[in-house]
Amino acid sequence: MIREILFNPIDHPLLVFILSFAALWAAAWFGAKLRKRRPRTAEAPEYGIVESATLTLLALIVGFTFSMAIDRFGERKKCEAAEANAIGTEYLRVGLLPAEETAKLQTLMRAYVDQRLQFYATWNSEERERNSVDTARLQDQMWTAVSAAAKALPPNPVVALAVAGMNDAIDAQGYTQASWWNRIPVEAWGLMFVIALTSNLLLGYTSRAFEREAKGLLFMPAIFSIAFFLIADIDSPRWGLIHVNPQNLESLAASLHPASAQP
Repeated sequence: MIREILFNPIDHPLLVFILSFAALWAAAWFGAKLRKRRPRTAEAPEYGIVESATLTLLALIVGFTFSMAIDRFGERKKCEAAEANAIGTEYLRVGLLPAEETAKLQTLMRAYVDQRLQFYATWNSEERERNSVDTARLQDQMWTAVSAAAKALPPNPVVALAVAGMNDAIDAQGYTQASWWNRIPVEAWGLMFVIALTSNLLLGYTSRAFEREAKGLLFMPAIFSIAFFLIADIDSPRWGLIHVNPQNLESLAASLHPASAQP
């Protein structure tokens, strides 16, 4: 767990907030200390212009990065809905096959839906690995079963629909996984953080009364740290406060397990 956090800090929004606030405040404090050492007569108004330009650039980059996070969150929601629809459609299509094949495939698909729900609820890396293995195993079993049914029956549109639907259901899982891997690039985080450090350094350097404004120097680091926290929260599929709720898969599971849904 600790190793996962150290190697993937941007996956943990709270850690992003703590580290960014500490670093940005330290930059502002260091800039204010440099200001104290500068002679009072050596005023440089151009620093204020540079500070304003840097803050404007940072605001644009934060807005752009926030938009990227929102787009990726929306993509994950669409993939969840598409996967639930693909599995539900295939569950109905295999009902057109002979009774023995139908029973076998629908049993496998009910177990498969349970695994897909576990994918959204699992945080532990070892459990995620087991879920990935179990999901791949069920996909192989479902494909083997529908392929065997297709080979045993004469070619007809019903068999073609069942085979194509199973292919779509399996592909949908791959699209969902790809959407979870599609994150804000580390380079974008690095650029945003460097500009934020520079902005807060200039903020401290241009402060005219460090003793009176020491608490005021906390304001800007706090604002940008909250923005970074929100971006990381939306961009992180598992950690944080904002997650994709698999409501479509939950509804599908309830319809496939009617007995378990009863009180």
